[in-house]
Amino acid sequence: MSDRPIISIHGLRKTYRAGEVEVHALRGVDLDVQAGEFVSIVGPSGSGKSTLFNIVGGLTPPTAGSIHLAGHDLLGLTDVQRTELRKTTVGFVFQKYNLLPTLTARDNIMIARHIADKNGPLDPKFEEILQLLGLGKRMDHKPRALSGGEQQRVAIARAIVNHPAILLADEPTGNLDTENSVAVLGLLRDLNQRLGQTILMITHNPEAAAYGHRIVRMRDGRIEAED
Repeated sequence: MSDRPIISIHGLRKTYRAGEVEVHALRGVDLDVQAGEFVSIVGPSGSGKSTLFNIVGGLTPPTAGSIHLAGHDLLGLTDVQRTELRKTTVGFVFQKYNLLPTLTARDNIMIARHIADKNGPLDPKFEEILQLLGLGKRMDHKPRALSGGEQQRVAIARAIVNHPAILLADEPTGNLDTENSVAVLGLLRDLNQRLGQTILMITHNPEAAAYGHRIVRMRDGRIEAED
């Protein structure tokens, strides 16, 4: 791991307005994540973890504070620059697989290449990743022919096909049964351990959180503890 954080957050605040009421989703969050770490953010609904996820992913701006991703000052970028940073530096995995039903698993993965303007051949190492994910023989199947666990594996493959520096996972096992949850979490851990993939995972499940190197516990918009 590098000594320089790949994610560096200081004094992060996010306030929403609901009519005349202010909702303080984040209340001064400080967090550093080193390259190669697998960090789990855990907390109950309303703790601010999903808001933190969206800000780290450049999907929504904070009200105050600073955030740097892979050496880039996220708040100093234009909308176009943030979009480019997301395409090249961040991979996303969500609770809902968000696969296009008319495309095969392979095409669902390759669409991420097209969005990032990477139309050349796949890195040979990616074929090894597909084998690691257990997708070698399922690449020509459409989502309806895949189990929930297989669909999430396709979503993971799509998220890492462009070799992002950071993988953000938001409740990646929320739609899966216990067996598939364990399999997907084990795959994330393998990607981290074998490939050094930096992972920031949001979850409400303590058992899922335990797969990370470090557990950051949030409550009421603040980090209350780290394990």
